[in-house]
Amino acid sequence: MRRVFLSVCLVLLATAPAAFAEDCDRNDDSQSMMNICANADHQAADAKLNAAYKDLVGRNDPASNKLLQTAQRAWIAFRDAECAYSTADSEGGSIHPMEVSQCLTELTNERTRQLTSGANCKEGDTSCASPDGDDQDMQ
Repeated sequence: MRRVFLSVCLVLLATAPAAFAEDCDRNDDSQSMMNICANADHQAADAKLNAAYKDLVGRNDPASNKLLQTAQRAWIAFRDAECAYSTADSEGGSIHPMEVSQCLTELTNERTRQLTSGANCKEGDTSCASPDGDDQDMQ
């Protein structure tokens, strides 16, 4: 389970342009530096997601972990497809890497909130049923 998740992360890292190896300098407002900083933000968000996922796996029983693994794989596919779709208009432009990284960061942060939303819930606390603490039906 962790191997698949780590493999996906390694593929993403391996395909990143060499320019992303530079350190982020938020005082430099060039497009290439904004791309680098956006990638750094995504990497930080991904590290938090990995930590939240590992924590949840450590608290779950094997059956729940199997379901979590399936959900996480589906979520990764959704995230990547959603970011490809939502940034398609800038493809080929210098802003595209930044837009992709920003999309990945946003969705990764949302997923981290989803995975951690129940961490402090006590059994029977219905306010923890959704990441927003709000049980309204989606229509």
